[in-house]
Amino acid sequence: MNIRPETEKDYFENENLTREAFWDVYRPGCSEHLVLHDLRSSAAFIKELDLVAEENGKLVGNIAYAKMYRDGVMCDDIIGFGPVSVLPEMQKKGIGSKLINESLQMAKEMGFKAVMITGNPDYYSKFGFVSASSFDVHLSGVPVEDEAPFFMALELEKGFLSAHSGVYDFDGKYNVSDTELEEFEKLFPPKIKREPREGDL
Repeated sequence: MNIRPETEKDYFENENLTREAFWDVYRPGCSEHLVLHDLRSSAAFIKELDLVAEENGKLVGNIAYAKMYRDGVMCDDIIGFGPVSVLPEMQKKGIGSKLINESLQMAKEMGFKAVMITGNPDYYSKFGFVSASSFDVHLSGVPVEDEAPFFMALELEKGFLSAHSGVYDFDGKYNVSDTELEEFEKLFPPKIKREPREGDL
């Protein structure tokens, strides 16, 4: 398996991969493929950390990064990743872990100081992520008194976040409208969505 930077010719295949990876997981259908598409046009997007995993000439995984925001101002040294996508038939083979570990090492070498994400604490703790609230770091829109264990952080430089506490937010491109998603979906093969259920995002 080869991990390399995404190129323009990968865009559609990678968006379709992301769609397959997230379809019906957190909600009927998904929006992560559109998030990836929109992120590429953001000033916060970090092209060097947009990596794909390739096997036998086929894309099987992807990870994308963007700079975080604090009080509406884009950070130069604090970043976040997502979506992390692996084709359903290739999941549980360590591809996601390899993408995360390799990109985190690259981010450290590039001089970034910390990484923030939202996700499953049981999964991301194995990469060293802990609840961001332990650094007095909080997610915009979530009450400060709420521990919000799904919002996690990793220091690439020890002690950095303790000196940079506050309220952070992800790039606005992570929020997509239903109208935009409906139009974007027309570019892809039709798929049936499951019924909504309690607990959907």
